[in-house]
Amino acid sequence: MTEQILSNHTLREEIREYWSERAATFDNDPGHRIGDGAEMAAWEALFQRHLGAAKGRRLLDLASGTGEISRLCQRLDFEVTGLDWSEPMLERARAKLPGVTFLQADAERPMLPEGSMDVVVTRHLVWTLVDPAASFAAWHRVLAPGGKLLLIDGDFVSKGWLARFMSRLSPPPANRNMEQHSSILSRVHFSSGARAEVVVELLKEAGFTNIRVDPDLRAIHTAQAKTLGWKKSLLRRSEHRYAISATS
Repeated sequence: MTEQILSNHTLREEIREYWSERAATFDNDPGHRIGDGAEMAAWEALFQRHLGAAKGRRLLDLASGTGEISRLCQRLDFEVTGLDWSEPMLERARAKLPGVTFLQADAERPMLPEGSMDVVVTRHLVWTLVDPAASFAAWHRVLAPGGKLLLIDGDFVSKGWLARFMSRLSPPPANRNMEQHSSILSRVHFSSGARAEVVVELLKEAGFTNIRVDPDLRAIHTAQAKTLGWKKSLLRRSEHRYAISATS
């Protein structure tokens, strides 16, 4: 048991270092920063569809990164707290959103008071989790009774015929970030891909109810198409991506 805990801790530290190294250019990568206009409107519609009107509810943005989802939620009138383990990411988020509280902590184990949040949201965190069962239980504890969870994620591992075909036509250039990403991915819980149905079962075990899987992210993908380029846009539409909402 001790060896497993030490191994997980080392992997979490490596994940933090990986994202810290990417912080300076993170917003430059298409799909990370939310563009104003059509893309922001598409994201807002998704959040409103699952969370309803904000009404000043307390919202925790887990793995908040440079603050893009926090920015979105602030626009919707939530009382936002962002949480991330990477200080370089937090520096950029704080500069971008001086009116939002940002905390440095591990999103898998947010040490916040029980029932202190009305909403918990996260984008592209679940696939990196070392222990999702424990993480979901921790998120459930942080939520007040009847609180809402919204996560946006996907299976970024399994490759369909289109991804395999396009990779053969134009193999991606090798680089240090890609090698480190592959190494981390091979050791996280969802190393074979975070499928929605598996995530749902883990959420049920953590005590969540009223779980809804929403694979309709077309409006977001359409709005992102210009910045992503035709190849990445086409691949993104072919991937198993989804939003999942649930009640504590």
